[in-house]
Amino acid sequence: MSPLKITARDAATGPVVEIFGELDYASATDLRERIHTIVLRPGQRLVIDLSGMEFCDSSGITALIAAHNYAHATGADIALAAVPAHTLRILRMVGLDQIFPIHPDTDTAIQS
Repeated sequence: MSPLKITARDAATGPVVEIFGELDYASATDLRERIHTIVLRPGQRLVIDLSGMEFCDSSGITALIAAHNYAHATGADIALAAVPAHTLRILRMVGLDQIFPIHPDTDTAIQS
């Protein structure tokens, strides 16, 4: 089991949040709380980089949806980057790939 590690940095279009480890029932609240500490302005894009995420359960998916809702409530946009194949499969199965813009990497998400 890899504990969740969350880092944040600024990019030209807005904040980039990087997820490392397991995003699950035990850690999803950490992501939700961290996202709400990020100041988003209308027109910015919040990019969530999942390249370091090793596992994601339904609680993790729910935390991503909460991040989406927070971004849109502030007038910002959101995008997912480097989504691992197993998580991408789940997002597609439940139709969340129609809600989240998904990019192969952070650079592409920032430039789009």
